[in-house]
Amino acid sequence: MQTVDQVIHAGWVIPVEPSGQCLPAHSVVIDGGRIEAVLPTDEAGGRYEPRVVHDRRDHAVLPGFVNAHTHAGMNLLRGLADDLPLMTWLNEHIWPAEAAHAGPEFVQDGTRLAVAEMLRGGTTCFNDMYFFPDVTARTARQAGIRAVVGMIFIDFPTAWASGPDEYIDKGLAVHDAWRDDALITTTFAPHAPYTVSEPNLERLRTIADELALPVHIHLHETADEIQQSLAATGERPIRRLDRLGLLGPGLIAVHMTQLEDAEIARIAETGVQVVHCPESNLKLASGLAPVAALGAAGVNVALGTDGAASNNDLDMLGELRTAAMLAKGVARDPAALPAARALEAATLGGARALGLGDRVGSLTPGKEADVIAVRMDGIESAPLFHPISQLVYASGRDQVSDTWVAGRHLFNDGVLTTLDQEEIVRRAHGWRDKIAGKPS
Repeated sequence: MQTVDQVIHAGWVIPVEPSGQCLPAHSVVIDGGRIEAVLPTDEAGGRYEPRVVHDRRDHAVLPGFVNAHTHAGMNLLRGLADDLPLMTWLNEHIWPAEAAHAGPEFVQDGTRLAVAEMLRGGTTCFNDMYFFPDVTARTARQAGIRAVVGMIFIDFPTAWASGPDEYIDKGLAVHDAWRDDALITTTFAPHAPYTVSEPNLERLRTIADELALPVHIHLHETADEIQQSLAATGERPIRRLDRLGLLGPGLIAVHMTQLEDAEIARIAETGVQVVHCPESNLKLASGLAPVAALGAAGVNVALGTDGAASNNDLDMLGELRTAAMLAKGVARDPAALPAARALEAATLGGARALGLGDRVGSLTPGKEADVIAVRMDGIESAPLFHPISQLVYASGRDQVSDTWVAGRHLFNDGVLTTLDQEEIVRRAHGWRDKIAGKPS
């Protein structure tokens, strides 16, 4: 028999690839941080001798969720300003709070809070855009979660950088520091077409092309964004980015709620990756992404929560359920985004969007073992006819019992193993008092 690090015995293994497959009474074999095999449980005992056995026979075991758009440090602004349109929310509340408080310690504590929340909800990888990406990378690595860290760029000065040259220099330093890391990768992260000028977008595109790095940007988020672009340039933002050479498989376009048919066709033609953030878009009344039309055109659609300041959670199970339901309503078609495709968007679709599809996103032998277990034996899961449907339409993040990243058990039967939950909450409450102006 072959000795391996660990075996997870599951009630059902949902590998995501191939789409819609659900394997009852199967086991996932992990060795050296990678998936060694997925096979029937009654065969696993005769072929493998594991150092550790995890009995999760009342659980569904599946790839971890890929949260394809976050602002992790902003977890400390959760609930600060609700029920407002995007630009009012940004200009009058979020940006002033960041100007007063955003710094390395703020980002560290906010990211720890975000990572703890994500691990508890089954997220094994997140794609971030925020200030102090060096702190985000270090904090994520210490916790053991996989992260794609955005090298933020905005035309105006912030606590992170004083101007374009410093944004680029500091960003490249982050890239160089983490370029060989097993868990941390980087993207360029210009905030949006309305906060980054065309010369700077061209400059970033040139450097991104040289380094073969993706570009992560908010795009076509609101109708107001489109109208401002038309008034200022005579072009819609996607047309401007196309003219600048940014449309392509390396562009991670977030939100995309305002799309015309010709734009969908061009996105599909150029291979742009789309990240759908349904709950944030709903809460800010930004618009509704045409997910069914994008999928029909062959566009890869991933899911993201956005930041907790606008969502207000980082719950990917909740996000994929909302995505599935919303797509049906927008398309007026109950089959617009079936459960299996919604689950794929939250896992393999996200991995593909981030350039990690060959490493994570499905339980495929040879891929890294980013795996989660979800309890399926409770009142909320009974009766159980179709596990994938049950996951998407009836399961909550409180049912996630275990999270592994590269085979490392970061959330073990309801307990975080690399983060101090009580300390994280204590520090979050301390930041609440500072931001609210309460005496310590």
